[in-house]
Amino acid sequence: MSKQLIGIMVRTTLAASLLFTAAAQAQAWPGSKPVTIVVPSAPGGAGGIIGTAAAKNAAADGHTFLLSTNSTQSANQFLYKSLPYDAAKDFVDIGMIGKFGTVAVVAPNSPIKDLKELVDLAKKKPGEVFFGYYSSSSQVPPNLLKQYADINTEGAAYKNITQILTDLRGGLIQFAFVDYLTAKGQIDGGNLKPIAVTGAQPNPLWPNVPTTDSIYPGFVVEGWLGISAPAGTPKEVVAKMNGYLKAAVGDKATREQLTNMGLQPEAMDVDAFGQYVRDDTQRWKEWVKTAKIQPQ
Repeated sequence: MSKQLIGIMVRTTLAASLLFTAAAQAQAWPGSKPVTIVVPSAPGGAGGIIGTAAAKNAAADGHTFLLSTNSTQSANQFLYKSLPYDAAKDFVDIGMIGKFGTVAVVAPNSPIKDLKELVDLAKKKPGEVFFGYYSSSSQVPPNLLKQYADINTEGAAYKNITQILTDLRGGLIQFAFVDYLTAKGQIDGGNLKPIAVTGAQPNPLWPNVPTTDSIYPGFVVEGWLGISAPAGTPKEVVAKMNGYLKAAVGDKATREQLTNMGLQPEAMDVDAFGQYVRDDTQRWKEWVKTAKIQPQ
C-alpha cells in the first residue's frame, strides 16, 4: 500500500476525528484521553497485518480504532496461511467510509487501448504478457482476469506502485490492477492509462472506461475503508463513533472530497456494516478460490 494511499486514508478519517473530538466537550467519552486511529499499512506493508495486530492488542476502552479495509477484515485470511488476529472475533466493525474498485492500467505509451486488446495480446503471446501487483489483495483481479478470459499471464510482486510504474514504462510488465485511490494521481499525471475498472459501476473519474463486468459478466472486485475497534469496546462508544462517522461521511464537502479521491462514500449502521463485512468475507473467499491463489 502506497504512501499516497496512507495519506488519503488519514485525511479520510480526519473529519470523523474532528467531529467526535469536538463532541467530547459535552460527552463523557472520549474525555481528555487522546483517541488513536491505527492506519495499518506501511508502504508495501504485509497487507496491514502488523498494524491490525497492534490495534487488536490495544485496550478496548474506546480510545483505539482501526482504519479497517477489505484486506484486514476479509481477504487476508484467505491470502495468508496464518494471521496474528481473527478479524471476526478480535474486532467489532463500526462503520463504513466508502467503497472503491481497482482499475486495469497500462503504460501511457502502450499500444494497448482497452481490455480486449490486452486479452488478444495475451492469447497471441501466451506466457509473454506480465502483470505487476503490490499487495496481497491486488493480485486477485489480474488472476481473476486469467480465469475469465482464459489467458496465460504471469505476475511479478512489487513493494510499491512506484516500482510498477517504472517497469510498465520500461516494458518489463504490460499491465497492473491498481486501486482507485492510488491510481487517480498517477492517471491524472499521465503516468498510467486506464483500460477497465472492476467496480460494479463505471467510476465518474473515468466515465468512458468500461467495467470488467460489462466484458466478463460477474467480474466485479471492490474494496472498502471503514472503522473497526478491538472486541469488547463499549457498545455506547461503538454507537457514538458510528454516529460521528455517518455525520462525517454525510457531509457534502467531505463526500465531494472523497469522491474526487476515487472513493464512493457510503455510511452504514453498525449492524449493516457488520453484515456487509461478513458477506464480503465470503466474496473474497470465492474470489481467491476462483483466482487460484495459494495462501502465502
